[in-house]
Amino acid sequence: MKPLTSSLQKPRSNADRRLSGKPDPAVNIMVVDDSLTVRTVFARMVTSDASLNLVASASTAETAIEKLDSCHVDVILLDLEMPGMGGIKALPKLLKASKGAKILVVSSLTKLGAKHTLDALALGAADTLLKPRSGGFDEAYRLTLLSKIRALGVGENNSVPAPALTNSHDFQTAIEARKTGYKRPEIIAIGASTGGIHAINIVLANLPKKYDLPIVITQHLPVSFVPIFARQIADVSGRKTVIAGDGTRIESGMIVIAAGDAHMEFTRTGEYVYTKNSDLPAQSGCLPSVDPMLASLAKIYDGHVLGVILSGMGRDGVNGADALFEAGGTIIAQDAASSAVWGMPGAVSKAGLASVCLPPEEMASAITFTAGLAGWR
Repeated sequence: MKPLTSSLQKPRSNADRRLSGKPDPAVNIMVVDDSLTVRTVFARMVTSDASLNLVASASTAETAIEKLDSCHVDVILLDLEMPGMGGIKALPKLLKASKGAKILVVSSLTKLGAKHTLDALALGAADTLLKPRSGGFDEAYRLTLLSKIRALGVGENNSVPAPALTNSHDFQTAIEARKTGYKRPEIIAIGASTGGIHAINIVLANLPKKYDLPIVITQHLPVSFVPIFARQIADVSGRKTVIAGDGTRIESGMIVIAAGDAHMEFTRTGEYVYTKNSDLPAQSGCLPSVDPMLASLAKIYDGHVLGVILSGMGRDGVNGADALFEAGGTIIAQDAASSAVWGMPGAVSKAGLASVCLPPEEMASAITFTAGLAGWR
């Protein structure tokens, strides 16, 4: 199925500076942490880069919210465990008060820390970073921190996307006009990275309970986060959710999540499809990678696949989406305005592989439509 084009490209106000081709202004940073030592270290790291501008710091979430009334912030470094309101409770308030700032959660990778961090990502935090012990704030850590800040503050939205439909109604109308040769999906494959957990939660929460196509998900996460992520997905979706292993059978109504240390691929035996874990190097360098998931599904299901590419850094997924497109499958991508980083969905859109670019809130209706639950006959 060829991409659907439209002249109805909507303006993306909060991505205008990235799409305009103009030089990026300095990225404004706020640090929110109850430790004076951590705030001081982060301040030094941020001010070491001339493209970053430290505009405020706060020891509590309450103070941070107050300061956002009088300063513009692009990226907030947020500790989760603080006196008073705390980071989790404050996160939606910070997003609202900052009018769209990206939040980088700085947390530990303990089991408890992973649970809090994933809760924060589900609520809208864009990315996470390990907070090391005092001796761990070295040069490598500084470079990692600054890289994440730049990705969130400047993003990868630096060129105009390929023309694509930008609302689910026009997508449905165009699909109706192209029934001949259309390969109705038998499985949904979601790929995501930075900022993707929030989008995944929105999409799954809005799918109707009667929607029973199996869903497979590759989300870039540390291995220790994956079991907690699986439980989160089960809670928000109300569906059986498992982590892919060798020989996990794909069933109706099931969600299968890629293990954190293996690509999720697929084999078929008779009428049944099973997962197959692989750790062979992927072109994107990611493990797990979205590319082998999509490429394997394209072959096993003969293109009867709907690929969904959500917010994420880099280009993981574009090669797999190309294989799926060539097999006759359909791909939808998250739009630039709603993406924390428009790298992965942007790469798919710019390659002409996405049939539509949508915010997560509109994706559920598009997904159900392609499977015949909202008007397809």
